[in-house]
Formats: sequence, structure tokens, C-alpha cells
Amino acid sequence: MSRIGSLPIECPKGVDVIPEGGEVKVKGPKGELRVPFNLSLLDLQVEQQQVRIQRKADDKFARAVHGLTRSLIANAVTGVTQRFSKRLDVFGIGFRAEVQGRRLTLHIGYSHPVVYEVPEGIELTTENPVQGAQVRLVVHGVDKQQVGQTAAEIRDKRKPDPYKGKGIRYENEVIHWKAGKTASA
Repeated sequence: MSRIGSLPIECPKGVDVIPEGGEVKVKGPKGELRVPFNLSLLDLQVEQQQVRIQRKADDKFARAVHGLTRSLIANAVTGVTQRFSKRLDVFGIGFRAEVQGRRLTLHIGYSHPVVYEVPEGIELTTENPVQGAQVRLVVHGVDKQQVGQTAAEIRDKRKPDPYKGKGIRYENEVIHWKAGKTASA
């Protein structure tokens, strides 16, 4: 029996989980998400603020899909009630980031500003930076996968440099510093 898949999903008040064909619609106060659902392998039961997912078959693929589907629906319930967020810190002298509507403009050491179009469903804000950082960006959204993908795309514009530490890094990312060249006497 799947340890993850057999756990019930607790739905807070105001969250509706509605099976619709080959997907499950999760509606809540912060938004709405659709999660793919394999009807031939799984069965969904919604009862008294709890969602239970049960397997119809017991082969390896069905067991894998069971746990995965339960996790995806649980993440959707969390997203539509609380939202997910990732924090990025911009390190480097003269580096800065500006959010204007659906556009993020990054000045990160290139000869030109880098413009990133924020996808639909994602909200981007700035916060007071931590010590050493120029700017802290916060990526918010109801879809956990989309929040992570957007944060990764922004970080990819200027990955942290292992020699000086300049670049865009996640909030608690550890940089493995490299020793620079030494002058021989």
C-alpha cells in the first residue's frame, strides 16, 4: 500500500475539490487549479472536508501514479488556500531589479538590462534585502510547479559566481567558493 497515496487530504472550509473527466478541479479563495487524474487506475472520493484516493490496480505504474496524484492534489489544495512563494537574492555591486507591472527588469552586470516577462498566475514583488544583497525578489503563485519554474528562470539570467558570489541566488542557497589565482613570487 502506498504510504503517501493512502493518506487523506484535509480540505479547509472554502475549498472545493471537483472531479471532471480526466482531471480534478480545485477551487479556493486564492484561485483555481486543475490537476490531471487517471480514471482507469484511480478512484477519487470527496467526503466531509476530506479527499481520499484509492487504486483500482496494484501494478508498479498504478502505485507510482497513486502517490504522485495524491501529492499533486494536496499541493493544489495548499496553493489555493495559502499560495506558494520562493525568495531570490540579487548580489553584486550595482546590481538591481525593478518590477513594473508584468515585467521584471534586471541590471545584473551585462551591457544591457535583462527584461523578463512574468507569466500569468505569478506575482512578483520586492522586499527589503538581507545583508549583502542589493534586492530580494519574491515569487508568489498558487501553482507550486510554476512558482519554482519562474524562480529558476530568473536565477538562470545570472547564476551565482563561485569566485566573487555575484549573481542571483535562492534565499538559503550555499555557494561553494573557489580559490582565485594567487600571485607567485
